[in-house]
Amino acid sequence: MKIFNKILLVSGISVMLLSCTGELDVQPEGTPTEASFWKTENDLITGANAMYKPLYNEEFYGRGLFWFINASDDMVTGRGKNEADNAKNFSSNYIAAGDLETQWNKRYNVIGVANRVIRNIDNIQTSPAIKNKYLGEALFMSSRMYFELAYNYGNEKAGVPIIDRSKEPDPNPIPRAANVMENYNYIVNDLKRAAELLPTQAELPAKDYGRPHKAAAWALLAKVYLFMKDWKNAEYWANEVMTKGNRALLNNFADVFKAENNYSSEYIWSVPSTPKFTAWGSILPGVMLENKGWGEYNGWGYFQPTKELYDEYENGDLRRSATILKLGDKFTFNGKERIYASTNSVTGFQFNKYMDAFKYQLNSGHVSANGDYPCTDLAVPIMRYSEVILIKAEALLMQGKTADQEINLVRVRAGLAPKNGCTMADLKHERRCELAGEWADRHRDLVRWGDAQATYAKPLHHMDGQKIVWAARNFNPAVHNVWAVPQAEIVNSHGVIKQNEGW
Repeated sequence: MKIFNKILLVSGISVMLLSCTGELDVQPEGTPTEASFWKTENDLITGANAMYKPLYNEEFYGRGLFWFINASDDMVTGRGKNEADNAKNFSSNYIAAGDLETQWNKRYNVIGVANRVIRNIDNIQTSPAIKNKYLGEALFMSSRMYFELAYNYGNEKAGVPIIDRSKEPDPNPIPRAANVMENYNYIVNDLKRAAELLPTQAELPAKDYGRPHKAAAWALLAKVYLFMKDWKNAEYWANEVMTKGNRALLNNFADVFKAENNYSSEYIWSVPSTPKFTAWGSILPGVMLENKGWGEYNGWGYFQPTKELYDEYENGDLRRSATILKLGDKFTFNGKERIYASTNSVTGFQFNKYMDAFKYQLNSGHVSANGDYPCTDLAVPIMRYSEVILIKAEALLMQGKTADQEINLVRVRAGLAPKNGCTMADLKHERRCELAGEWADRHRDLVRWGDAQATYAKPLHHMDGQKIVWAARNFNPAVHNVWAVPQAEIVNSHGVIKQNEGW
């Protein structure tokens, strides 16, 4: 793969400037070279803003890698889509087809722009505080992208390519890292530096909400260490968020998914979105909405909850109704109270977490007028505080320590009685109930726990408990613990990039 043959299309200076127009309010001026561009504070801001533009694409944090999350037992593909169905069935027929083929390169595009910021920041004439802020952002954004690539495509046999940011992009193919731990160690080093440089969320002006901050770097460090099975460091960095990050759970679970709480005390890092004008950001709320929105809006009807997920919740768990709409439930859509019914849900359920924006009249400005790009004003969470608490709980349990306090923080907020002597089974239960339908990634949890093969050997059911809506699947851990490298990357690299074994 000639990674930068593609990256240059996005991170070349002239295109980078163009990509910042509109929502970022930075106008291009000519076609500067890298040597002439990185001089002023405005150049730095313009360059840093370009890291975020790709995130607003519908296939980045709207669907995109969510097709991989869709492999879990929590949901099924609600509409026929061969690429998505093949991925969920761990069939190599999804390779070289559609949206998943572009996910690798989309993330390297962001890494390419971040690397330019990092490489050129010393040339900028501005204050140390401004330099630190944007250098911290670039290190965070690079780390987030590498992490999503590493845990999806990397294992002990091969990681993902690491780009040398100290020099201009190399047109030659870049081989994969020796193993995924090499990627994780690289990410950890960058995140520690980012954490030192980034401001706290409280220090950010409102216009910068949604950008990385110190607690976001600590939280991502905790998650990376969790994947490394470095329980001590996962505990440490999660605890940094809990003791120094000025974070707290909201009293009501459902309030987390309301736009007015986009940057509340439970916020860690989200995708900013706007339904206005050209509409950009995550389309996940519209993707999960009833297909055609009961004739009133162009919902897309994907990612429908299963009976298995519904049954995971205990009686009295307030998270169940906040997470799942079932046939007969009351809800509000387009300004009117309704009884949930569906013409297309294959399970009889719909995810409810992202429905709050649709309670308003559809012309009220909370929802994009263009149903082909169904953004809302909700900043869809990529990571939130309750996940950090559960990361600490898991790390404690894996060290043989008690995690009752952490698990009960989450349980009590859900309206449940606290437990004593919590085990990994309790931790797995709480992660599933708390984070269902989110970017926390239930599929990846099952893989890293070693539970995927047994879980996927069971069929998934309609709400009636009888009808099978997804047949049992053959998950081979030796192959399917990682996803296939996109075929385009292998072809473009002339074989320098190797496919994961078995795919």
